[in-house]
Parts: sequence; structure tokens; C-alpha cells
Amino acid sequence: QAQQAKFLSDVENELEELAVTIAQSKKMVELIKGAATKERERVEKLFVEASEVLATFQKEVAGFIEDGERSMLGEAEADLRWKEERRAKLAQCKQNLENVPSTDTIYFLQEFQALKVAMEENLSPTLSFQNELNFTKCTQAVGAMKDVLSAACKKQWDHLQGKGIDGLSLQETEEGLCSPHPSARRSPRHRPSSPLAFIVDLDSDTADKFIQLFGTKGAKRVLCPIPYPESPTRFINCEQVLGVNLMNRGNYYWEVEIIDGWVSIGVITEDFDPQASYNYGRLGRNKHSCCLQWNGQNYVVWFSGFDSVIQQPFFHTIGVFLEYSEKALTFYGVKDSKMTCLRQLKVSHSATDQIDPFQGKIRYHLVSLFSCKLKPAFFLESVDAHLQIGPLKKDCVSVLKRR
Repeated sequence: QAQQAKFLSDVENELEELAVTIAQSKKMVELIKGAATKERERVEKLFVEASEVLATFQKEVAGFIEDGERSMLGEAEADLRWKEERRAKLAQCKQNLENVPSTDTIYFLQEFQALKVAMEENLSPTLSFQNELNFTKCTQAVGAMKDVLSAACKKQWDHLQGKGIDGLSLQETEEGLCSPHPSARRSPRHRPSSPLAFIVDLDSDTADKFIQLFGTKGAKRVLCPIPYPESPTRFINCEQVLGVNLMNRGNYYWEVEIIDGWVSIGVITEDFDPQASYNYGRLGRNKHSCCLQWNGQNYVVWFSGFDSVIQQPFFHTIGVFLEYSEKALTFYGVKDSKMTCLRQLKVSHSATDQIDPFQGKIRYHLVSLFSCKLKPAFFLESVDAHLQIGPLKKDCVSVLKRR
């Protein structure tokens, strides 16, 4: 009977967990559908606006040709009429002179004088336009615009497919070409030591009272406080929660699903004070933590109070790769087991550090972060913000191991 009761209890727990994951999956499906619908509407609107821009440009160019044609054609046609009238007048005077009888000297002199006057009339004004008609340059202008548009379309299409400006495919990006600066791509690749895949479990003793946990994998920010028991490690001013596992050597990789809202994902030192003020205690706003933030519009990397905006599309899955041996932290956007490097934080001695305040801060303070034991950290910034510690995609882990 005890075994049966335990078995039934296990079944009930499994059913409860399945119910939670099913609800989360349904919400994810709706979120994907909603995001796709919104993205489709925005894209259609942008295409309409782009078409309007092209239509306006086409109308302007066509008007430019018509104005040039009208102006030059009027001048040319006036010149043509003058010449035709002059030719007809001269021909008539010549014909009149030829028709004068040879015996009528006075009449002959009169017609001769009329022909002479017609010959001495002023010529038509010189045409003002040059040999090259100015509106014929429209072809060159429109051709240049078409080439720029074609190149921009190809570049953006490659970007959507995951290819960089150098034509690098996702597979090449996966193989470790992510770096803080382009010059770092020429540096040798280092192979991380195993273990690599890292199983993250959320620590309920650290969860802020406005964070509801779903087992050890899910977290959601709520409006009503949850009566958690007192704990010296619990956050009290920031809606944050930590992973239970410590990291202090080797390399670690984990993935997080952003289900809804504004979410920050990163690492924090084990000894950080969870009772710190809101402004100082948030991930990335101090020297003891670093994170990748999704703010609803952009990804932003935060460290030591400095931030750096990332121009990349939204990824539901974020991969975090922590390399203790290299003192590096890399954030990836993961889709269909393909990885796009969003930003790598690593000490660099490049000359660009002098003009990049964010990279300069990394250069001087990131080493101290790796001198401590670290924990996975999560900040649910907006109400209803929701995240799930995702199952690792084996293809991504294999890619990182091959680096």
C-alpha cells in the first residue's frame, strides 16, 4: 500500500508538472502566433511605405522628364517653325523673281529687293540646351537607386538567414567567430574543456516575493506577493532569482526560453548582497554581475552600470556560454539548433577600448568577476515577465565543443 501510495503521488506530481508545462507550451504557441501576426503586420506596413517612397520617386522622375521635355521641346519646335517659315518665304520670293518678265525692269528690281531683304533677316536665336539633354541623366540616377536597393535587399536577406556582413553562414558563426571586435576574429580558437552542458535549477530561497516559481525551471513575475519563508539569500528589492549551482572552473552552457515580458539573463557573484537597493542591486548595474536584457525592442548587455545595445532580431531562446579559462561570457540567440552570437564579453587589448567606454569597462573589471564563484541569475523586469530554463539543444552543445 505504501508503494502504491508513493506511485500515485509520483503520478500526481507528474500530472501537475505536465499541466504546468502544457500551459506554458500553449502560452508559447499563442505568443509565437501573436508575435508572427504583429511582425507580419509591421512588415506589410513597411512594404507599403517603401512602395509609396518608390512611387513618389517614380512620379518625381517622370515629372522631371516631362518638364525637361516640355521646356526643350517647346524651344526646339519654335526654332523648327521659324526655319520652315523662312524657307517658305525665301522660296516664294525666289519664285516671284523667276516669274517676272525680262522686259519689266522695275518689277524685277522690286522682287529682287524683296528677296534681298528676306535673305538679310536675322537668324533664329541659338538653342539654349546642350547636345546632352539633362533629363537623360534620369536613367543613370534610377539605375544607381536600383543597384543600391538590390544590394540592401540582399544584405538584409542574408542577415535574416543568419549570414553576417562577410557572408558568413550560421554554421561559421557557431564555430566560434563571435568576438567583441572584428579584429579578434583573426585570433586562434580555443577549445573549451568539458564538462560543457550545465543543468540550471532555480533556487527558491533566493526568489523575490513577486516571483512565482514553477518547479525548479520556470519563473514568472506576479502582482500579488508570495509568502516565501525568511531567507538571508532572498532578494527583497529586485524581482530576481538565482540558480542553485555554483560555477568556479571549466566551461558552462545553459539555455533560457523567454516566454513573455522584459527579462534579463546573466551571472552574479555568490557573495552579492541580495538586500542591495533597487538601482544598485539589478543585474548588470554593478561590478558583481553581468547580463543580457530584452527590453521589448532591443537586446542590451549590461555590466558595471554600462550598457551596449545589440542590433539583432528577437530570439525566444537565449544561450549563455561561460568560459572560465578564457574569462569570457558569450550570449547567443538560438533558433532551430542554430546559434547567432549576440555579444561576447572578454578582456581585449584592442585600441578600440579607448573609444568604446563599454569595452573599456570590461577590460578593467571583467577579470575581477571571474575571481569569484558565480551563479546563473535572472531578473524579471516587467509584470507577467515569464521565463523557462530550457532543455539544452544537443546540436548547440556539440558546436561549442568543436570550437
